[in-house]
Amino acid sequence: MTVPALFKGLFDDAAVFPPGDLPTAEAVPAHRAHRAAWYATAVGPFLIGAGRLGELRDLPDGPLPVGLVLPGGSAQLAPALSAAEGLDVVTVELAATDVPGAVAALDRHLPHGMTAAVELPRGAGLQASLDALAGTPYRAKYRTGGLTAEAFPDTAELAAFLSGCAERGVPYKCTAGLHHAVRHTDPVTGFEHHGFLNVLLASLAGDRKVAADVLEERSGTVLAGAVGELADHQVGYIRRFFTSFGTCSIAEPLADLADLGLLTPPLEDR
Repeated sequence: MTVPALFKGLFDDAAVFPPGDLPTAEAVPAHRAHRAAWYATAVGPFLIGAGRLGELRDLPDGPLPVGLVLPGGSAQLAPALSAAEGLDVVTVELAATDVPGAVAALDRHLPHGMTAAVELPRGAGLQASLDALAGTPYRAKYRTGGLTAEAFPDTAELAAFLSGCAERGVPYKCTAGLHHAVRHTDPVTGFEHHGFLNVLLASLAGDRKVAADVLEERSGTVLAGAVGELADHQVGYIRRFFTSFGTCSIAEPLADLADLGLLTPPLEDR
């Protein structure tokens, strides 16, 4: 059983972050189970904040690949990397209000071979932030949801981010809110959620208007049909830009893909 290239490494495990808030003692065994499952190639690193690194020490089954999340910005970077010594940290996600400063801090402190993403501030300075990342080895990170309605960018804002990254050749990841494959209104909160299939396909769009139209699509049938028509070079282009997103549930996006006929679990898992 293989995972299609479009979805390999797409789902970073953010189980310990809201709204999942799973205790580390439960989240780590669950992550190991994901990495042993038939869909293991779809699973990215285990994301955790610097303040909880101690919870990953002396794990009974050895280290696991970790994504270090630093919402405090550049000032957290050097101390967190020092605290993480001995752990298998594969990537760092650094929030930034001063993107050039974040780039400079990563240039100084990031170990060779470790990747990094800079979480960009939302607002009028987005394009300038992307200019500061262009030509660096670092990805952009953009917040696509949260615990309030205001945490969700509208389609015009997200399309501007996607097209801005494409124009500059900047790869990116997303975080929060992409709980399901298709754009929808949450029946409990009323929040408008982007779908991760919408974002994948919008990554291929040539301009903001087309990207915004794709982000607005609410038909899973339409989106699944568009995915089925992608050529290999288009899949490669999409994933060169949209590298992954953090999700507090690995099971939910996989279930959505299976329901849409884009992923076929083995018989014993259906």
